[in-house]
Amino acid sequence: MTSTSTEPSYDTDAIRQGLQTDGIIALKGAFAREWVQELREDVEAAYEEARSREGGAVSRGPNRWYVEMHPERLRGFVELADHPWVRAVCETVLGPDYQIVEVGFDTPFPGAKVQPWHRDFPSPPETREQHRLTSLAFNLTTVDTTDEMGPFEIAPGTQWEPGTDFDHEMFPPESEYPRYESLAVRKYPKMGDISARSALTIHHGTPNRSQVARPVLVLGVDAPGAGNDEHHDLAVTHEYWSRLPDRVRAHLSCPVVDELSPIVQKHDIEGLVMG
Repeated sequence: MTSTSTEPSYDTDAIRQGLQTDGIIALKGAFAREWVQELREDVEAAYEEARSREGGAVSRGPNRWYVEMHPERLRGFVELADHPWVRAVCETVLGPDYQIVEVGFDTPFPGAKVQPWHRDFPSPPETREQHRLTSLAFNLTTVDTTDEMGPFEIAPGTQWEPGTDFDHEMFPPESEYPRYESLAVRKYPKMGDISARSALTIHHGTPNRSQVARPVLVLGVDAPGAGNDEHHDLAVTHEYWSRLPDRVRAHLSCPVVDELSPIVQKHDIEGLVMG
């Protein structure tokens, strides 16, 4: 872990153990609620812009949408990417040369239905054969989650299942649902909390029975060569790049451009569209 005398230190053995066993870990109160409110404003603005054009948002099931955004559209991006816990988790699991490949958010709106159990992409050979994680997804809620809002539900330990017999290597057969339901843990994060998980751990969204949307920010991070950057189109402008701290620039390998282009979604999880 990169640290200074003024930074908190984190138990890297606990980080590694948590992601090796449950497949998900969290830090409570990592950010101020005021910071999260600003995050919510940026997310809502990005959603309105994305829904106004073709390919800007992708369905992840009825009344549930995913939108990707460029880092500089998020006022708190540097604070997120350079948070000591985020760096500690990435360096511990993915190594010192990890790369940020995704900034987006998933929003289950009122009326969102239950999703099928799934993982976000097929398990790579490094995970199936070497028991090594090559990517992580960090999640930050923009609301205090309640049971009526359709909380995220995860089946701990399932990140190691090969999944070669899954539909698209992502969707386990319904015959396995009772087993996942017996393992399932619902998560109720509050504003300011952050979690890190393997996107291979079997999970799904539950029905949003409230009248409140529940946007969740996603920060996707890869080990070198993991390849998930092929599904995303992050870019930064020259002016923004020049203002980034060196420690953040080191983990962004995206194009540096004169002007940002709207992102057209690539990572369409087909099995969730009708979920």
